[in-house]
Amino acid sequence: MNCNAGGPLAGLRILEIYGIGPAPFCGMLLADLGADVVLVDRAAMGPDDRDLGRHAVINRGKRSIALDLKTPEGVTTLMQLVGQSDALIEGMRPGVMERLGLGPEACLARNPKLVYGRMTGWGQTGPLSQVAGHDLNYIALSGALWYAGQPGEAPMTPPSLVGDMGGGALYLAVGVLAALMHARATGEGQVVDAAVVDGSAHLMNLLMGLKSAGQFSNTRGQSLLDGPHWYRSYRCKDGGFITVGALEPKFHRVLIDKLGLSKDPAHASQGAPATWPQSHQAFAQLFSTRTRDEWCALLEGTEACFAPVLDPDEAANHPHMAAREVYRRVDGVLQASPAPRFSRTPARAGGVPQRGQHQTDVLDDWLKSSK
Repeated sequence: MNCNAGGPLAGLRILEIYGIGPAPFCGMLLADLGADVVLVDRAAMGPDDRDLGRHAVINRGKRSIALDLKTPEGVTTLMQLVGQSDALIEGMRPGVMERLGLGPEACLARNPKLVYGRMTGWGQTGPLSQVAGHDLNYIALSGALWYAGQPGEAPMTPPSLVGDMGGGALYLAVGVLAALMHARATGEGQVVDAAVVDGSAHLMNLLMGLKSAGQFSNTRGQSLLDGPHWYRSYRCKDGGFITVGALEPKFHRVLIDKLGLSKDPAHASQGAPATWPQSHQAFAQLFSTRTRDEWCALLEGTEACFAPVLDPDEAANHPHMAAREVYRRVDGVLQASPAPRFSRTPARAGGVPQRGQHQTDVLDDWLKSSK
């Protein structure tokens, strides 16, 4: 049986072909929400594969079988499972699944209702579709990296949240679920082409609207969300960091009052972009006079739009995060709880499987029960 039964996606059967990055993260999300996600692991690990064991949080809640898809027997078994699946997700380079005889055409011929989810960086088509790349390259080309830095400096390399996870895994999940709704209504399966360049560009649409309205600039440090002194992070006396995000004037007034600057004409308003660098220096000097905890005591919980910069272990223990049980430890591994939350069908995080652990169970559940 599904090792993570329950949740809003209970009853869905998802095949996930072994891969790295966004496709496995999508599989974890679907498993958290109750889908029976079967990870088709490799029969043997290759030299570039990473076996994280119990630390592979992105495999939690899944069941694992091991197949050699380069053999006729492995392909035959997988195609039998395809016949019993609602969806398949894979993150291979374009053409790899076709060369294995497991491309969309073959799988949809076996199961016309199948949703075939494909996850790549560049997309299934286009001049770069066959070129190697990683998260940083994709968000660089899509424009999403542009604002990740200060004027005159190279953009910072962010964690793979904007690209692989946000622009990739989440868009694959939305696409698969949308296609599943269509398949249930019409009996027609289809291919979902999710690409990090597409998704990370789509995430830019709020900024594109602001840019078109003249409220956002192509010049870094000159826009509301990347330049003002009142929307920045600052180093504190003890080496910790805090953030202020007093975007609206009413919140800016609270921040200035709390900082004791309400009678300073230089801070009477949020100022024009030309004044921001000088005000940033003043804020930096001020925030360096107290520790992070001291600033938390003054500003946290107020309308100043404030938060400390926490590492994940600190975040897990913060009173707000702890009250919502945002993080938890399983087998000694810190991990975030499922999101979002459901009032009637709560999501649950299952355990991390060992490679091939559920071979017999899956074949019994999916194949023998279909006869």
